[in-house]
Amino acid sequence: MKNFFENNLNKDKNNPFINKKVNGDIKDNMDNKDEKIQESEQSIIEDGKEAEEQKKDTDTQESDNVSEENKPDELEELKGKYNTLNNQYLRLAADFDNYRKRQAQEREALLKYGAEECMKKVIEVVDNFDRAIKTVETIDNIEKMKETFFILNKQLNDSLSKLGLEQIKSIGEKFDPNLHEAVMQTQSDDKEEETILEELQKGYKLGDKVLRPAMVSVAVK
Repeated sequence: MKNFFENNLNKDKNNPFINKKVNGDIKDNMDNKDEKIQESEQSIIEDGKEAEEQKKDTDTQESDNVSEENKPDELEELKGKYNTLNNQYLRLAADFDNYRKRQAQEREALLKYGAEECMKKVIEVVDNFDRAIKTVETIDNIEKMKETFFILNKQLNDSLSKLGLEQIKSIGEKFDPNLHEAVMQTQSDDKEEETILEELQKGYKLGDKVLRPAMVSVAVK
């Protein structure tokens, strides 16, 4: 009996069909093992990804928790900055209000006492006019009276000139509507058009400001 099984076994070993089947089974087993290995590797990769995502979620939660813990500190810092800026604004507003009040007082004082220097200069001329009037009552020489009058006129003009008053030039000048007021037109062949021929009333300006334009007669063809 033993020899019978051994002979059959040897026959099976030499039988190519049997060997082919055996080899096929081995191959199938190896393929199954490869699939299982691949499935295991895929499972490991997926587990790794899942673990990584869980770690990210954990880190995010921890970060959120840290942010939540830091919020009170940030709020206190913002409150401190707000209080600082608010105090600076209040001080600036108070300084500006004081400046505005001071400017208003200075402007009011300027309007009230701005003519002080002018009045001082005019007073000197008025004093000389008073002296001249007393002198005129005893002067019989008309030429002496004229001289006194011219001196007073020059003194008055000099005083006003020192205060910034300037007479506007007119005769022989080109007509300027900013400085002159044409009240007459005179035909002239010798002068160019718009040349001022005559001054009917003097004009004055204080610095760059025209106090009164000169009334003039202008040449026309």
